[in-house]
Amino acid sequence: MTERKRKPCRLADLGMITALGDGLDATWPRLIAGDATRLYRRDDLIPGESRCFGAVLDPLPEVPSSLSRYDCRNNRLSLAAFAPIRGSVERALSAFGPDRVGIVAGSSTGGLAETEEAMRAWVEKGHLTPSFDLVQLEYGGVAEFVRRISGATGPCYTLSTACSTGAKVLVSARTLLDLQLCDAVIAGAVDSLCRLTANGFFSLQAISRGVPNPMSRNRDGLVLGEGAAWFLVTREPGGIQLLGAGESSDAHHMSAPDPQGRGAEACMRSAVEESGIAASSVSYLNLHGTATPQNDAMEGLAVERVLGRSVPCSSTKPLVGHTLGASGAVEAAFCWLVLSRPEGSRLFLPPHRYDGDRDDELPALALVGEGQSVDAGAEPVVMSNSFGFGGSNCSLVMGSSAS
Repeated sequence: MTERKRKPCRLADLGMITALGDGLDATWPRLIAGDATRLYRRDDLIPGESRCFGAVLDPLPEVPSSLSRYDCRNNRLSLAAFAPIRGSVERALSAFGPDRVGIVAGSSTGGLAETEEAMRAWVEKGHLTPSFDLVQLEYGGVAEFVRRISGATGPCYTLSTACSTGAKVLVSARTLLDLQLCDAVIAGAVDSLCRLTANGFFSLQAISRGVPNPMSRNRDGLVLGEGAAWFLVTREPGGIQLLGAGESSDAHHMSAPDPQGRGAEACMRSAVEESGIAASSVSYLNLHGTATPQNDAMEGLAVERVLGRSVPCSSTKPLVGHTLGASGAVEAAFCWLVLSRPEGSRLFLPPHRYDGDRDDELPALALVGEGQSVDAGAEPVVMSNSFGFGGSNCSLVMGSSAS
């Protein structure tokens, strides 16, 4: 045990939507069953290619007509994920005042899909689509949209740090609380599927021809997905807490991680140290686990050096796809679900879905099997990794406490 460097904050409420479903009750049984049937082949995103994607098939709510300029799929996903926490947000607004409730949003795509259609109309017809507004594309538009639907008027901004974005929004929310700038923060991330992103990853030869196969010798790339997760973050004790966080930068390459995992290791160590726990106290690790050869190799090395080979771990990307800027928030939400639905001292863990053909060149991590649970004690601790392009890394340590 080490002395905790930062005060924890409470992840007081959560709403989410992914390919696994709309809301926590729809998501949980599919998550814990390792339901890998929610990825679907599409041939409309990459010309001449049929590839799997983790698309949200649930109907999305309509953006109010008064906010029609913000109407894009990204914001509809946000609206769906925000709806379950609206009551908690309204209570925070009443308790603290709107100017004491902040917003930290994350995204890497914004309204790119709508922008693609607008530009197609420009090329073919000489004018943009009538419904297009530049605010749909702007990263800042995500936070501004949530400000308008929530009524919060505190600090409001959007982060975009590639695949670490969704984890970093929670770190930023905690900072706003630590600095006494806010008494509560709406924090989350969202990304939607679009052609530009799909073709970008395809050009990098990073998209799988089949389904994600993390930690397998046969892995051949990632599958893209979409989704949103929104938290209400407060200073309250008890409940599910963000105990610690670590951030680092590889400064190695624009699109490839340090092959030795030094940046990943640094942020994992920092998260454990900041939380004040022993590494052996971590009962489950949600891997970044993209199923690309580079990520799985370097992450395996980093996990082995920081947590050893015995900690149960799994990648949840075979269930929902890689939701890019939203992935850190989505996977923190999966950890939140694990912590919030124990049976006694036992946590039920998402299984690691792959073909079972381990890559012998990777460390032999303890990949979670179907139906596996772990005795995590009275105050369980779990961890989540998020590693992005450019070597932007973030690890979160979360725990559940009755006090």
